[in-house]
Amino acid sequence: MIWDIFVFLLQAALVFIVSTALFDALHWTLHKWESSKIPLLRTFSSWHWVHHKFLGLDMQINPAYARANIWFHILPEYLTSLAGTLLFLLVFPWPVIAAVAVLRTIMLGMTLREEGLDYNHMSMDRVGGQQGLLWVDNNYHAMHHVYPHNFFSSFANVFDLIFGTTCQIKGRRFLVTGAGGAFGSAMVDKLTRLGGIVETAKSGVDFTQGNYTAMREKLERADVLVLSHGAKTDDCWNANNVTFRELTELFTEIGKTRLAPPEVWALGSEVEFHGDMGMDELKAYSASKRAYALRARDYYRSDALIYRHIVPSSFTSAMGKGAMSAATAVNIALFFIRRGFRYVPVTLTGLAVLNYFRFRFFQKEQPDLSQPAE
Repeated sequence: MIWDIFVFLLQAALVFIVSTALFDALHWTLHKWESSKIPLLRTFSSWHWVHHKFLGLDMQINPAYARANIWFHILPEYLTSLAGTLLFLLVFPWPVIAAVAVLRTIMLGMTLREEGLDYNHMSMDRVGGQQGLLWVDNNYHAMHHVYPHNFFSSFANVFDLIFGTTCQIKGRRFLVTGAGGAFGSAMVDKLTRLGGIVETAKSGVDFTQGNYTAMREKLERADVLVLSHGAKTDDCWNANNVTFRELTELFTEIGKTRLAPPEVWALGSEVEFHGDMGMDELKAYSASKRAYALRARDYYRSDALIYRHIVPSSFTSAMGKGAMSAATAVNIALFFIRRGFRYVPVTLTGLAVLNYFRFRFFQKEQPDLSQPAE
């Protein structure tokens, strides 16, 4: 009996998720048809854009479009998802399909009763930085209304995970530190080719530890701050820890009144996991990276920003030969970022994946090796 109930619920969940993804595919198609050469397809797309007038780019509800939103968005969503549900009659027993159909109809009735308002469609003064990965919450769906050509998933985040539509790059403004290094220069090149508007900042020129006056104007222009500067020997503590923290916190402060949260991508290292391994030449580097990772966990949990922690295996740079090129490391990082990952493992060894558990749960305070021992 318990097993039968489990199988029933598992089948129902699969039907719900897949049929939802079918509407998400239609949703993506309607946005693509916006620039179609075929007038009829552009008309279909314009009908869908009524939904974006109902809940606009400013994340405010416009009641004047409530009725049109019901006809041109809510009912097509329901009918598409219901059609996808009924297709599973070819696969699963009818009670499973009936249960999902009833659930969808109840959800439709609740939305109609509220004239299109639900948990994912309401006015917001500010979008939070904590957004679901596997399931769509209100912060996640709000990003679709801020960036209408991404974030298409509606309930289960299947479509965006598969097709990499969970991060707007084209037209967004990126500020990249360490652009003279291998990873930073590869990131600048890739973001530019993807349509990002990229500006750079150099450590020691645009900013130093405790002095960010020259950076403020650049930070005010940026939507995303990419921290890829650093050092392996000289002044590791400030280069890999202090400046990362201070820039992240300044950028978060600058962006606290924005509708969409400021976004920070920071370059970590697998040394966070394995430490200095008893090697004197890695002690300062390891301590600085681990110290920043401890603070980065707070950013990762914060609702004030979207924080992404990139942890790569060694890559070829001025510091030496690595297991992959910097361009490969950037491509892998962007593969995960465009699918909504906030902890981003870029690894051939698997250590960066294991480091996720250390990063989230098992970190300890690190000694400041930039200061002489007492």
